[in-house]
Amino acid sequence: MRILRISAVVAVAALAWGEWANWRSSHRLVGSAPGPSEVIVVLGCRNRAARANALNRWRVRAGLRSHDPRLDSRMVFCGGAVGGATAEAELMAAYARARGYSGSLAVETASRTTWENIHNAIPLIEGADRIKIVSNPLHAEKARGYLVRMRPDLAARLVRGAEYRFGEWTIVKPMFAVIGYRNRAAAPLR
Repeated sequence: MRILRISAVVAVAALAWGEWANWRSSHRLVGSAPGPSEVIVVLGCRNRAARANALNRWRVRAGLRSHDPRLDSRMVFCGGAVGGATAEAELMAAYARARGYSGSLAVETASRTTWENIHNAIPLIEGADRIKIVSNPLHAEKARGYLVRMRPDLAARLVRGAEYRFGEWTIVKPMFAVIGYRNRAAAPLR
């Protein structure tokens, strides 16, 4: 019985830590830029199949809910054909259209890394007053950090996306956090 209680406490603590780490990352390197236009940059994840995988579908949904209908918005999907024959950006754009998105969108299909995602997206985001980068929160924070390094002028326009929701993907949030922190330690901002 004692082992069961200890296991339950450890599991609850891990889930709570995962929520906290993801919430914290979703609030870092963002501000409150004013203006009538926004761009929502959705970062892809290695996709082996001919349709968007579960993580890329979730990122698209997070991008769609990040859209502010009061603003002139544009979605930018980033990711090349890293894991399969079709670029992640194209798969995500098709999924967004299938979910009813009819607004302006662009695809960036050449990138193979997060650094390249941001570098290649810069020409597509320069005209926006507000920039939202959407992925799982620690990955989005990493991408925002890259934008800070590459283009501080654009980074001043970063605002929060809606990638974090309490209770959504709770079971895997600790894993997202561990991977995010591990990646940060292995490849700090350039």
